Amino acid sequence: MSDDPYSALGVTKDASDAEIKKAYRRIAKDCHPDLKPGDAEAEAKFKAAAAAYDLLKDPEKRAQFDRGEIDASGQERAQQQYYRDYAEAAGNPYRGRQTDPDDMSDIFAKFMRGRGGYGQRSQGFHAPGHNRSYSLQISFLDAVFGASQKLTLPDGDRIEVKIPAGITDGQTIRLRGKGDPGFGDGPAGDALVTVTVAPHPVFERQGDDIHITLPITIDEAVLGGKVPAPTIDGGVNVSVPPGTSSGKTLRLRGKGVKKRGSAERGDQLIELTVAMPDQIDDDLRAFMENWRDTHSYDPRKGMPS
Repeated sequence: MSDDPYSALGVTKDASDAEIKKAYRRIAKDCHPDLKPGDAEAEAKFKAAAAAYDLLKDPEKRAQFDRGEIDASGQERAQQQYYRDYAEAAGNPYRGRQTDPDDMSDIFAKFMRGRGGYGQRSQGFHAPGHNRSYSLQISFLDAVFGASQKLTLPDGDRIEVKIPAGITDGQTIRLRGKGDPGFGDGPAGDALVTVTVAPHPVFERQGDDIHITLPITIDEAVLGGKVPAPTIDGGVNVSVPPGTSSGKTLRLRGKGVKKRGSAERGDQLIELTVAMPDQIDDDLRAFMENWRDTHSYDPRKGMPS
């Protein structure tokens, strides 16, 4: 992971939210593992960009990083706490007195010894452990269908995270008891895992529906017919009506994302777009010139000039 999320995305520190998102989507389209399988360098660049975007898209996390409060992984930076800070804090009854730092240290040490001290199980003081926050990137299809992934903690331990089907980008999973140990007999804290869903080169999710853009040829648009189309469940053949124009949308019922709290699924919407051939040959040119002379029409009729 890069130490500088701005560098990982190739943007400056004053980049706008839109510029950050655009940079991330550009890298995702160029380096996504589904597009470049086996390319370790591209995969590493994609993962670094995804982690950087996960941090910078959150205004609060971005501000914390810019202030140096958290690192590029979103973890709090170690900050020294001085007894002088405690002594000068508002509300402290000793505030304003000329107290020697060593004396203050003794006072604080006695206070902690009365509660079992640091790192020791107290006989009378019990409190839950702190929660820990983590980020986990998952693939588009893992978010749709659910999955199980391992999350590596800062100390090297690995915990299993079960991804529920239909999870959305930015959603947080709570793992009970996987945070810091409790004090005394207090329970352990929780691990809060915020999920980032990587974009897919073909599918786009909108609510519970899946959207794709499907190019078709000129003859398929004019004559219609069966054409292959990808879905999250695999390839299918869809019927293109004769005389189809770019922008027409086909709907596949039940081919979307599982709806929360229901066995039903959303739909897949296929937007058709007519793709011209790479080169216009003499036969096609001559045919269209002749057809235009005898069958011309104005699709812009009625629009203001």
